[in-house]
Amino acid sequence: MAIDDDHARLGERFRSGDERALAEAYAQWASLVYTMAARSLGDPTEAEDVTQKVFIAAWRGREGFHPERARLPAWIVGICRHTLADAHEARARRRRVAEAVAADTALVALTTPSEESDAVMDRMLLGDELRRLPAVPQQVMRLAFYDDLTHHEIADTLGLPLGTVKSHIRRSLGRLRSRLSDTTIGGEQ
Repeated sequence: MAIDDDHARLGERFRSGDERALAEAYAQWASLVYTMAARSLGDPTEAEDVTQKVFIAAWRGREGFHPERARLPAWIVGICRHTLADAHEARARRRRVAEAVAADTALVALTTPSEESDAVMDRMLLGDELRRLPAVPQQVMRLAFYDDLTHHEIADTLGLPLGTVKSHIRRSLGRLRSRLSDTTIGGEQ
């Protein structure tokens, strides 16, 4: 009964916006969420991303949590299941894009050099993945790669600290690298 009371109190604090309650919830259930994600997705990096997304979604949607309907861990697991479904759909979408690009590339390859076909495919995949980034990192990456701005120029343009720009680029490149490695055809890069 004490565990139920503890969960109920934690749930009330969480719903009311107590950031310490978020930290406690994360400490108690992040490993469960990560394990579910790792087993479902088979990729530690994606499992980490899902774990982060689950707790961000829980925190942002905490007004939708009703302790009288469910305990906090059950609610978090529900968010995890939805986030995993989204992750699998994103994977399937990337696969479909890669297959469509491969089919288009096969047709283009008949009339153009293969290096040009690879470049077209890379641009399509990169553009699709860039659209999946959050707004600010997406804007930073577009300025860096499409407008060819330096880190300093991006910081000035967006009014962000230089370190923040560099962090967005580093994290975004890691995400893109991870996501794009799943979409390569036949494991080739």
